[in-house]
Amino acid sequence: MEPVREPLPTRVQDTPALPDEYEHALDRGLVQLGLALDAGARAAIDGHVRLLLAWTRAINLTAIRDPAGVATGHVIDSLTAVPWLRDRESGQRILDLGSGGGFPGLPIAAALPGMAVTLLEPTRKKAAFLRTAVDATGLADRVAVVAGRAEDLAAEPSQRGTWSVVTARAVASAADLVELAFPLLEPGGVLAAWKRGDLDAELAAARRAVDALGGGELDVHDVAVHGLDGHRLVIIRRTGRVPDTYPRDPAARRRRPW
Repeated sequence: MEPVREPLPTRVQDTPALPDEYEHALDRGLVQLGLALDAGARAAIDGHVRLLLAWTRAINLTAIRDPAGVATGHVIDSLTAVPWLRDRESGQRILDLGSGGGFPGLPIAAALPGMAVTLLEPTRKKAAFLRTAVDATGLADRVAVVAGRAEDLAAEPSQRGTWSVVTARAVASAADLVELAFPLLEPGGVLAAWKRGDLDAELAAARRAVDALGGGELDVHDVAVHGLDGHRLVIIRRTGRVPDTYPRDPAARRRRPW
């Protein structure tokens, strides 16, 4: 007979407190980014991490189980886009592709209250976690969760060409992200992709995708944060008209990669 599993927590106060090592790692990363979070943003981020670690026992939301590692490897890594996004904050809409455990979308939403964020996650168990975290951390007024795929969203006329920013972290190749994001972005909108390691071949493919999807501008920003060596933020702006034939379905992208 299988043991009865305790219900997963839906309130932050029902999860273990975070250790001092988490606080130290988060504080250090914020200083290196030059960011200051108000008390509400910090509480939302901490609550998200507490729920993430509690739910990860039952659902594989993160391979990082050490709270200090989550602080640097997930939270601070997600917040590396905030200095750049802050200039675009007022009235902007962010679509976070493949949110998984909520990164980068939830920390960005906490840090930038002027942004409306939608977390797009195809796995229903992960989407259920995201809804729980959004409600429990007080972010429901500006964060929505959609269980679905970017290809399906782009097929809806009301969604196509309407988003200011599309974010994607640990989701797909840069070229695939261009194909998924450009149809959803408004003219002049940008894709922000978190990447690391040697990107020469990946960026060459991304540039081919950009050209095929109407044109755009690609910039790479190094991340200067302890513990995130080799991490980069790739910013790609849509400048042209995206053909209606994109994005292709996953099988077509596999058959004819960029």
